[in-house]
Amino acid sequence: MLENLMRPLRAFQPAYVPLIMVYFAYGALGLIDVTRDFWIKERLQLSPSELAAIGVWLTLPWTIKMVFGELVDCVPIFGSRRRVYIVIGALFTATGLVTLAGAAGGWLALMRPDQLYVLGALLIVLGTVIQDVVADAMSTEVVQRVDAHGEPRPDNEVRSELGMVQVLGRLALSGGIVAVAGLSGVLAGLFDRETVFLMGLVIPAISVTGTLLVKKEPTEIRPIDWRILGGGVLFGAMVVALALGGIPYAQEFIFLLSMAVVCTMLVFVTRELDHKSKMAILYTSIIIFAFRATPGVGDGYFWWTLDVLKFDENFYGALRQTGAVLAILGMWLFSKQLTEYSVTKTLFWLAIIGTVLSLPNVALYYGVHEWTERTFGFGARTIALIDTVASSPFAQLSMIPLLTLIAFYAPAGHRATWFALMASLMNLALAAGQLQTKYLNQIFAVQRGDYMELGGLLITALFLGFVLPIGAILLFGRRV
Repeated sequence: MLENLMRPLRAFQPAYVPLIMVYFAYGALGLIDVTRDFWIKERLQLSPSELAAIGVWLTLPWTIKMVFGELVDCVPIFGSRRRVYIVIGALFTATGLVTLAGAAGGWLALMRPDQLYVLGALLIVLGTVIQDVVADAMSTEVVQRVDAHGEPRPDNEVRSELGMVQVLGRLALSGGIVAVAGLSGVLAGLFDRETVFLMGLVIPAISVTGTLLVKKEPTEIRPIDWRILGGGVLFGAMVVALALGGIPYAQEFIFLLSMAVVCTMLVFVTRELDHKSKMAILYTSIIIFAFRATPGVGDGYFWWTLDVLKFDENFYGALRQTGAVLAILGMWLFSKQLTEYSVTKTLFWLAIIGTVLSLPNVALYYGVHEWTERTFGFGARTIALIDTVASSPFAQLSMIPLLTLIAFYAPAGHRATWFALMASLMNLALAAGQLQTKYLNQIFAVQRGDYMELGGLLITALFLGFVLPIGAILLFGRRV
């Protein structure tokens, strides 16, 4: 236990600080979360299925990370392939926050409030994607592949160190969440929505400050791979055209097209890897894709807790604060297991635990809090808090094994592109989950004040959240 507690501290190096600050800022964007969620319910007229559909569009910038990755690898701006891209990402994020503030305050009238919400959220996502690409690339560069004598270091040593960098990155992200989770609820209760969105401008300033600490830029330079960059730009243009064209089933078509494009580009990038490495990546990626492609419930459950259980801004801030603290503790305590144990074993137990810990949400809908109130003297808020305490440590754990694998196989000169492509594949899994969430909300139609269908929605989402990852592990786990 003591060894696990000390491992992240011993592993930390000053060279990690810039990427740690980017990840911290990413987590700290949660400062606006409670305000945004309440504003959507109060001012916008979007249904849960429409919000889930918007969620699909908002995941798409993550699926074209390869474009940003190729730029970060090959196209210096003012001589920089790291610092300047962090600044560009911060500018996108800041513009998105100002757009949300203008929509909430009514002084930005270029579009309807719901359209401004989509625009602002999309700009924030773009800024986050750009900065995340840079941080991912830096996470593979801060670990030396050779020793002081110029000899290659042992693979297991390099892989363990790369894994610890990923743990530290997730800890930084969770640290950002911890720093603002409770505060997000307090600010939502004290200030108007416009003011909180403007307060969020401090977040991109944090990541820009980190650029001052970047000691050196990567030296390896290679020509632009136009198959990656050109194909990615063409793909992005097609996505925009389909999104604006009102074509039926545009999201589904874009998802299938995205899968084809990303998988084809991965074939290009992995040609030099040996067959065994390719197969290990393939089967591991299938399992983690299934793990991340599980559907959610959507905003209907959140609205139900506001209208029926009477949860408010401060309570949601407390829940998020508690969850963020425990997520950090979980990653800290399980750092050895996450960096050294097999991917399949880790995800198998995470899937089972996640399913069990989702049961209280279903039980709350069916009135278990009324029985506990009569029998034990505690009600819905206590159950929600206990569930958060139990489930939060597992929220950030599933990505670390994959990130370690990606970092280990990242080829020199292609690291940002490689990381971006693999991340694109994993974010396509999130898009698949959002599509399923949209379908479930169309089948089980939940509206503001009408929650009759919510029980069936909760049970179905719980079932799929168990069957998809466990089925993939049983089918492909032995081949990893």
